Amino acid sequence: MRRGVLFAVGALVAGLVSSPGVAQADEALEYVALGDSSAAGPLIPPQIDVPCLRSALNYPHVAAEELGARLTDVTCSGAVIPDFSGKQFGIKPPQYDALKPTTDLVTVAIGGNDTGLVSAALSCINLLPPPAGASCKERFTAGGTDQLAARIAATAAPFGQALDRIRQLAPNARILVTGYGTYIRPNGCYPQIPVWPVDANYLQATIDRLNTMLAEQSAAHGAQYVDLRTPSIGHDACAPITSRWLEGLIPTSAAAPLHPSARGMAAFGQLVAAAAH
Repeated sequence: MRRGVLFAVGALVAGLVSSPGVAQADEALEYVALGDSSAAGPLIPPQIDVPCLRSALNYPHVAAEELGARLTDVTCSGAVIPDFSGKQFGIKPPQYDALKPTTDLVTVAIGGNDTGLVSAALSCINLLPPPAGASCKERFTAGGTDQLAARIAATAAPFGQALDRIRQLAPNARILVTGYGTYIRPNGCYPQIPVWPVDANYLQATIDRLNTMLAEQSAAHGAQYVDLRTPSIGHDACAPITSRWLEGLIPTSAAAPLHPSARGMAAFGQLVAAAAH
């Protein structure tokens, strides 16, 4: 009887060890990163893809190292939602091409270029205090219509459709959508960042509006939204260099204007890895 019990237990253990589930548990997580410059890390050295200005220290790489994942990073500066299915710069393959049925994790960072937020922010620069210049808030809301809010609303449906397509191409993957951070604090820090207080508040409120849309579409299309805005409060472009995660119009570290620094990417990578656990 004892011999029979031992044989049965041994057979059960052998079956578990050789079962597909256990074998898969020992394999590295397959992680695909999609998105724009907020994930790519333009000008943060070392740059590993010149057309896309992609950094080896961007948040996908940080998260992949934390998770022990095998990373396919196709994030690309300047990307818009159509670049997921088309060739960016006419030479970069569609970002969707990186997705497979075996993909376990996908991160998505997109929307800032579709809504024109970077160019809008640059247009808000005023080197002289009011009333010497013109408020960009007044310009973007002239006639009673908020142009940037309208662009964000128009981007919602294409973004939702993109999430559905990602699910089709990577049916077994967990999809994490990363938002955009706190780029500037209430009322800004003029003249350190040469944007008037009224325009600083308008710009961050617009970024928050974009984040809300991304979160709503994520919930509606089976993805998980990762909030980068709240953790980055106090680490905006007005913060001291030693605690700054997001650069201003004149970067003080090797990073593109109005983008995360290496310090910011490290923090965001940890947040993404924590959300993926």
